[in-house]
Amino acid sequence: MKLFKPMLAATVATFMLSGCYNQPGLTEDDSYNRTKTGALMGAIAGAVTGYNTKGNHKNRRAAIGALAGAALGGGAGYLLDKQANEIARALGTGVDNDPLAVLDPNKTIIVSKTDNYVKLMFRDSMMFATGSSKLQSHARSKVNVVANLLRNYPQTIVGSAGFTDNRGSYAYNQKLSKQRALSVASILGGAHTKGCSYSKAIAPNNTATNRALNRRVEVYLYQDRNVMSDPCN
Repeated sequence: MKLFKPMLAATVATFMLSGCYNQPGLTEDDSYNRTKTGALMGAIAGAVTGYNTKGNHKNRRAAIGALAGAALGGGAGYLLDKQANEIARALGTGVDNDPLAVLDPNKTIIVSKTDNYVKLMFRDSMMFATGSSKLQSHARSKVNVVANLLRNYPQTIVGSAGFTDNRGSYAYNQKLSKQRALSVASILGGAHTKGCSYSKAIAPNNTATNRALNRRVEVYLYQDRNVMSDPCN
């Protein structure tokens, strides 16, 4: 019974915070898995700590500890979820975590999210002219939308990576892909950039359609520098 009370406080706190995180009416991924998991674990830890602290009003301290723990535990996950939904809505799409989405040539922008980052994929066809690293006007406006939203998240760590098909030498494509990543990063500000040439192909470079799928720029949004990974691998 003693353990039940802080656990109950933790559960209530998590549901309370989950309710605060909902944004009805948006085109969004409303699962908030990172938020809920982090908040639940934080809430349980906070509730148990509060309940076991010496003194009176153990139940009150358990509830307060649960709320504080849930807020801290769900904070990073919540920011990722919130960013993904806001950016997707601003770009006129939704959050799409279907791994097959990248194989749909009609999807010129794909916003997805993992436990560690939000990823934006921009198709090369809407971004650059053939052989060029200069952003086309339509593409520049889309990247500016992202840049404006990121001003609300100064703690976000941004990465930008360019990818090409396999026509031409690896060195030529590495240089071009890096220049394209830099073009996007220059608008986003302070982004880590990488040119991946034709590494990490989405599809075999055996048809014009598949090669078009492989030409892209990906933007990564992290809340923790320690979980950053190499986009080329």
